[in-house]
Amino acid sequence: MTTQDLVTEEFNPFYRTYINMLPKNLNLIDGFEAGFKNVQDFFKSIPKDKLEYKYALDKWTVKEVFQHIIDTERIFMYRCLRVARHDKSPLAGFEQNDYIQPSKANSKTIESLLEEYRTTRQYSIVLLKSFSDEDLKFIGTASGNVMSARSAAFSTIGHEIWHMNIIRDRYLK
Repeated sequence: MTTQDLVTEEFNPFYRTYINMLPKNLNLIDGFEAGFKNVQDFFKSIPKDKLEYKYALDKWTVKEVFQHIIDTERIFMYRCLRVARHDKSPLAGFEQNDYIQPSKANSKTIESLLEEYRTTRQYSIVLLKSFSDEDLKFIGTASGNVMSARSAAFSTIGHEIWHMNIIRDRYLK
């Protein structure tokens, strides 16, 4: 199962931004495993004095962005699970800004966020390995739009790349 297998009818065009961040022939499991290492290495490399930095008053801190990456993976893998299990019930959207304050990301250590990420990613990899290619092709509805199980998974990987690029460009320069 690679990014080349995806077709545009499997996902809302909004997610194209994340999917286009990925190499054209990326294997799904390999992408999750490589992302695992890349995300950990990236957040470990950020200077401690930048972890609670915001580049503008109404923006998230680096820790909050990391928490957002973790929470989004949880939500998208829940969508992936439901769709891959052929659940036809429409899945609700989520308002990402509503998750930040209750997460208390800035009161967490980077080590605890890394542990949260590691646990979440390990769950995701094991879950993906349990699905057949046919299950991953199944299409459901999320946020009022079509979404295949595999597009939810691939979007997760592209989403974290998107946010690491933003941190590099706007937080670390």
